[in-house]
Amino acid sequence: MRLKMKTNRSVAKRFRVTRNGKLVYQSANRNHKNYHKSSSRKRRLNIGSNVSSADKPRIKRALGI
Repeated sequence: MRLKMKTNRSVAKRFRVTRNGKLVYQSANRNHKNYHKSSSRKRRLNIGSNVSSADKPRIKRALGI
C-alpha cells in the first residue's frame, strides 16, 4: 500500500502555482504600518515575485507537486 504525500500547509498558504507552472509568492512588508510607506513603495510590494530556480524543487515537494 502506498501512502499519499501530505501538503505542507504553511507552504501552501505562502506560494501558489500559475497556469504555466511557475511558483509565485506575495512580497513581504505589506501587512501593517503602511501609513509611513510611500504609495510607490506599496504599489511595488503589491506585485508578486517568482520563486528562484534553486528553491523550486524544495517548494514543489512541500506542495506535493
